[in-house]
Amino acid sequence: MIDLNMKLSKNFTLKEFIYSDTASVLKIDNTPNDLIVNRLRTLCINVLQPVREHFNKPVMINSGYRCPKLNTAIKGAKTSQHVLGYAADFEIMGLSNYDLAIWIRNNLKYDQLILEFATNLSQNPNNGWVHCSYVDLKTNRNQPLTINNKGTFYGLRLM
Repeated sequence: MIDLNMKLSKNFTLKEFIYSDTASVLKIDNTPNDLIVNRLRTLCINVLQPVREHFNKPVMINSGYRCPKLNTAIKGAKTSQHVLGYAADFEIMGLSNYDLAIWIRNNLKYDQLILEFATNLSQNPNNGWVHCSYVDLKTNRNQPLTINNKGTFYGLRLM
């Protein structure tokens, strides 16, 4: 039995990464196995905890681990790194998601860093979210992308 209150790093618990309104409504068990928990821990240690410590503000996890059934229910990408426990979507309230993504790009190792649907940031800095994945130092691609209703673009772009 996995302890949902287990600390993945100083400021993050497993519960934050597996909670889903959709899973609750559809009664989907989104409990990860030990391999996924270890991957989430690695993501926390290498990406989310450094973000938390640098900005000294809580990091809100919008989407973490998604079991295959949950990923299908929300119409997630079939190749989503969320299903493997490598990725999280997150933001820091009051901080532009663009600025958050730029800091990660410039300071951390990652696999994919995606600024997603972050439009009209001058009026709403938390519009959209930041997706970041971390696999391991040998496999990480350090690939920054922007996704919005116009498509997918290489690099972090304000649009």
